Amino acid sequence: MVGTAKIKIERVRESRLQRVNFKELLFGRTFTDHMFVADFRGGGWQNLRIIPYGHMPISPASPAIHYGQAIFEGLKAHRGQNDDVLVFRPLDNLKRLNISAERMALAAVPEEVFMEGMTTLIDLDRKWVPADEGSSLYMRPFLFSADEYIGIRPSVDFTFMIIASPSGAYYSQPLKVKIETKYTRAVEGGTGYAKAAGNYAGAIYPSKVAQEKGYHQLIWTDGKKHEYIEESGTMNVMFVFGDTLVTPALSDSILAGVTRDSVLTIARHWGMKVEERKVAVRELVDNLEKGNVKEAFGVGTAATIARIEFIGYDGKDYQLPPANKQGFADKVYVELDGIKRGTKKDTFNWILKA
Repeated sequence: MVGTAKIKIERVRESRLQRVNFKELLFGRTFTDHMFVADFRGGGWQNLRIIPYGHMPISPASPAIHYGQAIFEGLKAHRGQNDDVLVFRPLDNLKRLNISAERMALAAVPEEVFMEGMTTLIDLDRKWVPADEGSSLYMRPFLFSADEYIGIRPSVDFTFMIIASPSGAYYSQPLKVKIETKYTRAVEGGTGYAKAAGNYAGAIYPSKVAQEKGYHQLIWTDGKKHEYIEESGTMNVMFVFGDTLVTPALSDSILAGVTRDSVLTIARHWGMKVEERKVAVRELVDNLEKGNVKEAFGVGTAATIARIEFIGYDGKDYQLPPANKQGFADKVYVELDGIKRGTKKDTFNWILKA
């Protein structure tokens, strides 16, 4: 097992911490003093190190640049009681990272490299973990081809890194979303279930078009006939139909969200009716017209719970009921936030104290 003694540490000469306004943190804009780096060379992981955060050299012939041979993860650390730093479900993110790595023909990252790199980085930059409500230290592990070769083939060299960003809330208001029936995020047999960089690059233009029309995000539909709901932007999507929590069943075109699983687990623990199944666009629209959609929200690491206020389809916007603190979305957000910050019981053993 790789221990912290095997991670070389180069500290910054002068911390940037005092220059950061922790009361006005934008998501993903500020980064801590250090970053973790590991190299896969000659068939094995080596040269584990933490160095000052900054620009890094990369070959202009890297397949990560030319062919998108790159994947990433996202998880959060929170300031808990007694000044503890609590990390939410990191091993689940590692598992998904390696599922993505297999699909994209990248080297798997061993648990000891991932966990030691992350916990050592957190410990070194512990003072960067914000304490204000809605804030967190967002951790971004990522893996990419480090080959110097222009050509389509499986790579042999890789780089794994972790950077950290003290961040505020991802969304500051309920969302207005549009059901997308022209562009496609993922197709059956593709890379939709992997957290591959190219999945997100291809979604930027359709999202931009929707934003120009006043929407914050898209609800993606299947790539064949656009008949079924899949995801919402960078999140899984859920609905409360009557007294039932409904979400699209996982497939190879839908990302298996860690927050998605957490919300479903809590809902079942509370005794709520839960359905993971295909959700037809027509079914959703019919329920919207009948007023049977009590809540709609996105779930993901960055946003945790993002309430949806309007759903647009075929030129018409359907308004959802106003936020209700007794509603499921608000209650599950409070529960998750409490678990993450150590103020509620960690029934499912999701927390790692770093």
